[in-house]
Amino acid sequence: MTDIKAVVRVEHPDIVLTETVAHDRSSRVQSVSEAGTDPTSGKFFYHIESSDFQRFEDGLRRDNTVGEFERVTETRDGEAIYSFEYTDEAKVLSPVISNANGVILEMENDGRAWILTVWMPDRTDLAHLWDYAGRNDVDIELLRLNEYASLGTTDAGLTDSQREALLVALDRGYFEEPRNATLSDVAADLDISQPAASGLLRRGIKRLVVSSMTDDGERPDS
Repeated sequence: MTDIKAVVRVEHPDIVLTETVAHDRSSRVQSVSEAGTDPTSGKFFYHIESSDFQRFEDGLRRDNTVGEFERVTETRDGEAIYSFEYTDEAKVLSPVISNANGVILEMENDGRAWILTVWMPDRTDLAHLWDYAGRNDVDIELLRLNEYASLGTTDAGLTDSQREALLVALDRGYFEEPRNATLSDVAADLDISQPAASGLLRRGIKRLVVSSMTDDGERPDS
């Protein structure tokens, strides 16, 4: 079996936050994969860059895919972390990928479209995403596909600790939306502190993204 890292472009007006980023064209949205959300809260965290957060929030209020939202923290000028609750009208792709035993490594906007970097255990599992897109009139395009030896047997730039943390998190349902486990649960299974678990997951996810986006000779030390 080989793992795959796929970079996919998807577009539909009801994909979460699409109308918001169309309203604030200066905004850049990236999912916060390692955020330690309560799996029962229904909240999802994103890193936002914008030249005008008032305009961005006006877009949120007009967006039929967004319910409650909160600016959790402002990290620096023009950057902040937000939490969102989705409405029933929102098209959310992460459960589709989770049900195929996959993980969204990165998600960011590209105008009204979204670029997803996805890890899946096998190439055939991508069919679940294409089936969902076909049933829901979502435009979908495969931009890049790389195959690797299984996550359980390859380093892909991962340390043993990072690999173990990612596998535990995947097994516990940490990457699902809504989450079936918190960061605290993952840390307890690993018998390490919550900040240590967060660091392992964050660095492991970064290495997986790097392995899918660059050639071996281009990979940075990190």
